[in-house]
Amino acid sequence: MTKAPVRVAVLISGTGSNLRALVEGAGDAYSVALVLSNRPEAPGLAWAADRGIATLALPHAPFGKDRQAHEAALDAALRAHDIEVLALAGYMRVLTPWLVGRWSGRMLNIHPSLLPKYPGLDTHRRAIEAGDAEAGCTVHLVSEGVDEGPVLDQARVPVLDGDTPETLAARVLEAEHRLYPAALAAFCGELS
Repeated sequence: MTKAPVRVAVLISGTGSNLRALVEGAGDAYSVALVLSNRPEAPGLAWAADRGIATLALPHAPFGKDRQAHEAALDAALRAHDIEVLALAGYMRVLTPWLVGRWSGRMLNIHPSLLPKYPGLDTHRRAIEAGDAEAGCTVHLVSEGVDEGPVLDQARVPVLDGDTPETLAARVLEAEHRLYPAALAAFCGELS
């Protein structure tokens, strides 16, 4: 008996280029069942809706400084859609320990560096300034610490002479679009 694909929600805040890669890379292991954004105007929501994928905008502003209340509403929406795994794809909010704990071991993120090098922002500039020969991206499980969760997979990209943060970012993004669907499929394929 073949098991059904794992129901994945992709959380975005912007255009959703990694969302597109995840949708296009879905196969037997997972399906993108929901796209959720904290920004109602996020172009990725319209892109997903045009493809018949359920979407939800859940802005954080109405919740003021009560991050946990926003995340409780987000969690309720995920559970209402029978979501099994979360894939963060440019979701530009640091999540509280409460939500991370609720989805522990079932929340993935992609980060534009070879973790543990360069967690946080400005990863490409930092790699160039350090004189690194290579940069890349990492798919990892989300933990309470920023970009500290266990690494699931990585892709390496050479740092070329004359690279700027923008040129390096463009090559790393291409690697992200290949790595994230493969890593998510492998992860979902191992879930029992």
